[in-house]
Amino acid sequence: MQQPFEIRSKFEAEKEILFTNKEIMKDAFKFCINYSILVEEYIFKVLAGKKVNYVLVAAGSFSRRELSPYSDIDLMFIAEEVAPNQKSIEESVTLLWDIGIEISHTVREFSDVDKFLQDDLTSLTQFFETRFLFGNKELYQKWTEKILSVLDKKHTKRLLNQYFADIKERQLKYGDSPKVLEPNVKNSAGGLRDFHTIEWIYSIKNNTIISSQEEKTQTEIFLMNMKDENFINSKDVASLLKSYKLILLVRNLLHLFSNRRQDRFEFISQEKIAIFLGFTEGNWKEFMLEYFNSTNIVFRFSKTLVKKYEEELTGPISEYLSIELDDDFYIKDNIIYVVNEKKLNLSEAMRAFYYRGLHRARFGQNIRSIIINSALDIEENENYLLSSSVFFREILKLPHNIGETLNIMNSLGVLGAFFPEFRELIGFFQPGVYHCYTADEHTLIAIKNLETLKGKESTLGNLLTSIKIKDTLYLSVLLHDIAKPISISGHEIIGAEMVETIMNRLGYGYYEIELVKFLVKHHLTMEQVAFRRNLNDPETLDNFVSIFSNKTELNYLYLLTYADLSAVSPMVWTSWKSDLLEELYRKSLSMLSDKLSGEELLYENTLAMISNPLIADNDAVKSHVESIDDAGYLQLYSHAEIKEHVKEIERGNEISVFFKQDNGFTNITVITKDSESLLSRLCGSLSISDLNIHDAKIFTRKDGFVIDNFNVTDFRTKSKIGEEKYITIKKNITAALKNELHIIAEFKKIKTRWWRIENKIFKRKDKIKIDFEEYDKYSIIDVHAPDKIGLLYQITNKMNELGLVIYFAKISTKADDIVDSFYVLDRNGKKITQADQGLITIEIKQTIEEIL
Repeated sequence: MQQPFEIRSKFEAEKEILFTNKEIMKDAFKFCINYSILVEEYIFKVLAGKKVNYVLVAAGSFSRRELSPYSDIDLMFIAEEVAPNQKSIEESVTLLWDIGIEISHTVREFSDVDKFLQDDLTSLTQFFETRFLFGNKELYQKWTEKILSVLDKKHTKRLLNQYFADIKERQLKYGDSPKVLEPNVKNSAGGLRDFHTIEWIYSIKNNTIISSQEEKTQTEIFLMNMKDENFINSKDVASLLKSYKLILLVRNLLHLFSNRRQDRFEFISQEKIAIFLGFTEGNWKEFMLEYFNSTNIVFRFSKTLVKKYEEELTGPISEYLSIELDDDFYIKDNIIYVVNEKKLNLSEAMRAFYYRGLHRARFGQNIRSIIINSALDIEENENYLLSSSVFFREILKLPHNIGETLNIMNSLGVLGAFFPEFRELIGFFQPGVYHCYTADEHTLIAIKNLETLKGKESTLGNLLTSIKIKDTLYLSVLLHDIAKPISISGHEIIGAEMVETIMNRLGYGYYEIELVKFLVKHHLTMEQVAFRRNLNDPETLDNFVSIFSNKTELNYLYLLTYADLSAVSPMVWTSWKSDLLEELYRKSLSMLSDKLSGEELLYENTLAMISNPLIADNDAVKSHVESIDDAGYLQLYSHAEIKEHVKEIERGNEISVFFKQDNGFTNITVITKDSESLLSRLCGSLSISDLNIHDAKIFTRKDGFVIDNFNVTDFRTKSKIGEEKYITIKKNITAALKNELHIIAEFKKIKTRWWRIENKIFKRKDKIKIDFEEYDKYSIIDVHAPDKIGLLYQITNKMNELGLVIYFAKISTKADDIVDSFYVLDRNGKKITQADQGLITIEIKQTIEEIL
């Protein structure tokens, strides 16, 4: 008999051959089946001849024959009673580990079935996904019969509802979009877990075990069952298998390339896997288009099945008569059906989507398949049929469900057929920027987010409600990024030109076209002004308001800006950004309504604030406020906080530091006397404290006292700062301001620590850009760069070396990118000359490049 180490050596050798066979690696099903069979063979080798009173079964992905290289090898030992078999089971487990099969095992006895039925229904479903390996076959048969006999209607309903809830919970965690740019191949929407879940639901609902001893994956068997039951056709089976196989292939390769279990499909892995599969280095995004198409197909199928099962569970099929919608379509039980199962032209398909949105209905599987096949065959000249355009415009005027309707149109291929320009957006993305989704998905999420404002008691909600016919607003959202595939730089300008062609084709009039052109052209303007400029500078306000002909343009642009930003990623839309946009909107609206200049508006606002009794009746506070030439100070701090600032200054404290937890950030305020390179030293001390600076505001009194305000997060956790760190942070700030802290030396000490924490992917030097803008009083420098801890310190330190004095700074962070904006003068109080701009650009770029 062979010794365990000999068997282990052979097992490892055969596994290595399989794991390095490039041809098999490229066929996901072949690899998984071969790996499953290899593991089974060695289980048999080591347990053969062993007389046992238990049964050993495969579970999880091992049972499904979809075993990825570093997935858990799940085994279940089943006995009528565990106690008499405990020793034998333990010996078997030891033997398997000794030969290198790193199993994850559970031990179950027959009484567990009844126990889990009462206490843990989810664990009970594991019993529905097992495959016999070794031991007492009669016992396994008996076990299977027991499993299939215990679920009554009440238990089935409870279990299915639990699965529906689990799906929602998973989507809350990983997102409900199949087009996340760096997805989790297992758990993201449209990932492997979507398929697993519907297989489990199918097993429970039909009280059956899908797994088989055939050398096939469980997914193949499941889809053939669905075809035999006439739920899907042969084309559907082929499409679903191809899609699932690609996602499984990606998981296998992620494991193999990482030498560990890895389910996060990051940009660097996307490029690596694409090249391995034969895509050229510069063409790897084409592979990601295929991947996103696959996740979309899986997500669509999963969502349809779950919806079907949910509706069947909520009650019996209604006996109501079907309602005829027109000659081609009818609706029954909230499901839309086609009268004659024939291919649909574009106009007919558009009508179907209109009815779907109007009635908040869903499509039956037959009409979905017809639409998918019809979309592939739509001729180019059919794209512009007038009747198609009419129904598309009616979809944009629906009182509800516009985003969902457009989303299903995109999912089934009709939106791209109707809009050739939109087709280029499908699957388009920019790696390393702050977007979480592909461009088409971002656009459709933006429309959904806009719809959710309806009925909300907020400025944006009231604004949306006040617009009676919203089709041009929704169209502006749909088209705002339409030119990105042509050129990311200047896409707003190119997009505005494309709008005219598209809207003429749709039959819109001159004024509607001009409005949407304006919105697309300026869809970045409002956020750029709000996040990069001083909103208490009259010139900023005058320049912004000058782009509007009327209040309608402002109202629509505010809504479009919200829709765009809120759909970028959950991290981008913050209360701070919301407040800045609302501040800019309210000030602009007042200027347009009352025909005021920026200076007149700011004077009125400041006068009103200073007249508040809480300020006016306290001479010290009033004097303090009047000595700060920035109305933003009064908006940022409460009256109580302002009084505390005054007290600190009156006490004669050299340095005062305040902490406040606020909306996802920790807010730090520092009060001290102005001095050379003050902002730079503050930024350095915060960076040394492992803090990420999200924005900075500088308020200076006429007597030289400075109140600097920072929103920060912990660089490691991306969360607010724990109070236990306040003392260290304050100590670092104080030391830096007293010149007792050698910041450069400290940076060198902790550089290795930062390098380990930071995500270094796509921190490319070609993303650095320096822009200058001339204002009446100041020169403004906008620095665009990949985000990196300590970056703000390096930039402000370099500006100080160059003799620049910073009067105002605004930091805008978007995931891996920042735009830092500085209002500066030279040390003589003069603006930067054009001759000096070149030198400043070279010096700042070189500084940033050195730390990337």
